[in-house]
Amino acid sequence: MLKAQYCRYDLHFNFVAITSRQSMTVKETYFIKVFDTDSPDVYGVGECAVFRGLGADDTPDYEDRLKNICRNINSIDIDDVKESSLRFGLETAIRDLATGGQFRIFDSDVWLSGETAIPINGLVWMGDFDTMKSRLDQKVGDGFKCIKIKIGGIDFERELDLIRYIRDCYSASNLQIRLDANGSMSPSDALHRLERLARYDIHSIEQPIRQGQWKQMREITRCSPIPIALDEELIGTMNYDQRCYLLDATMPQYIILKPSLHGSFSTCDGWIKDAADREIKWWATSALESNIGLNAIAQWAVSKNVNVPQGLGTGGLYTNNIPSPLVVRDAALAYDNSREWNIGQLTFT
Repeated sequence: MLKAQYCRYDLHFNFVAITSRQSMTVKETYFIKVFDTDSPDVYGVGECAVFRGLGADDTPDYEDRLKNICRNINSIDIDDVKESSLRFGLETAIRDLATGGQFRIFDSDVWLSGETAIPINGLVWMGDFDTMKSRLDQKVGDGFKCIKIKIGGIDFERELDLIRYIRDCYSASNLQIRLDANGSMSPSDALHRLERLARYDIHSIEQPIRQGQWKQMREITRCSPIPIALDEELIGTMNYDQRCYLLDATMPQYIILKPSLHGSFSTCDGWIKDAADREIKWWATSALESNIGLNAIAQWAVSKNVNVPQGLGTGGLYTNNIPSPLVVRDAALAYDNSREWNIGQLTFT
């Protein structure tokens, strides 16, 4: 018989993480542990990576819903779990248990052996101009050939100054720039801003306007000189009909997949297929998970044979992340077998 336990854990940023909606110093997350009562020393662990302020998962009774899953673990059907982050954690834990509790979520020997690494973009978080410039220089110094810059946190003219500085120093052939607006533009000024940004050879921009404005988003994707990637727009859209309706209504050039926000792995597999039918490309990005969630997403990405930079370089954002074999080197995320997992700081009840 299976038994499940959970715990809450607060991840502490090593800087103040400014988003277009809030400033964060702590990222709340939960972990679920699943084991057979006959062999309690063998267990699977998954991360229920709730992201406050995004999606239907952000409710006052979130922890109660997790408790209910734990109480009813022997009768729960993953497909019946509607909350993306809870589904992500439960699926990860069950997959981990099924392979002996070794943090092996997918059949990815080439990844776990350290023989392959996942190319990733360097992330430049929102901040004031000087802080963002310093972070940018550090990422380029670390060897990143693709950087993602979060914009919308400071004056747009100063953000243009930063991007101009980048292009003055690095050509598009040497450095790819991805932008993430997090919905910070208004529909009325988005195209004008995109035209000004396009002068600097921008690869793509995520979510220029807030989600839910499909008519305006369709016009932007049709007219924008910069390819558009949808991110938050995908949250809460889990079944086939909803996915197809959204893609047909907006027709972006890219979609950004975050399994903990987009219905876990099976739903993301559906997004990939439905997008491919429309010649829409994709890549995966972390939603600020700990190393436990990041490991699961990385193994899933490896199973898709990804070859473009993924947004999976977030493990170093925290001062108290779960110690793990995950390492970033040569602008890629790799699995270093000389390092061990250590979840000793987690107390499950």
